[in-house]
Amino acid sequence: MIINPTKIVCVGLNYKKHAAEMGMKLPDEPILFMKPISSIIFDGDEITYPAMSAQVDYEAELAIVMGEGGSIAGFTCANDVTARDLQRKDGQWTRAKSFDTFCPIGPKIVPLDDPNNIGIKAILNGTIVQDSNTSDMIFSVEEIVDFISRVMTLNRDDIILTGTPEGIGPMNRGDEIVIEIEGIGALRNRVA
Repeated sequence: MIINPTKIVCVGLNYKKHAAEMGMKLPDEPILFMKPISSIIFDGDEITYPAMSAQVDYEAELAIVMGEGGSIAGFTCANDVTARDLQRKDGQWTRAKSFDTFCPIGPKIVPLDDPNNIGIKAILNGTIVQDSNTSDMIFSVEEIVDFISRVMTLNRDDIILTGTPEGIGPMNRGDEIVIEIEGIGALRNRVA
């Protein structure tokens, strides 16, 4: 998979059941944050467990890959890897989500007829730990792209992570995490 984004824009708290799981009210508009492009790795690459964290979580996400002129080129699987303990400690999300290797994407970019109604799973060491559908998203793919486009220019290959469903949890060194999305395939990474 060859991709050359200028940025990764992420939507936080975009699944109704995940908001309930976190004890948070549904947002009125998309909550945006960013990950650096240095966090990108691909299918089969290793996620590095940072020494300064004691809890690194998986977050299965549908990723939008932008085309020319604000169009959508396609979709892929993503894992918004998060150092949860550092997120709690910092009170904001930059450090916790920005480590190198914390944005696995892949295995391929594909068009989808209805990205707002597809199955999404995370499978940790062969056990399904997240099992949802993008129909539970608070803001649709189209609403997300429109909202972000009114904030910043979206360039070709830019990536948008659309949020994670309920069931987030920790990974340990040696674990295999698979993000599987209907119509796209499976993104596999090990934690080192």
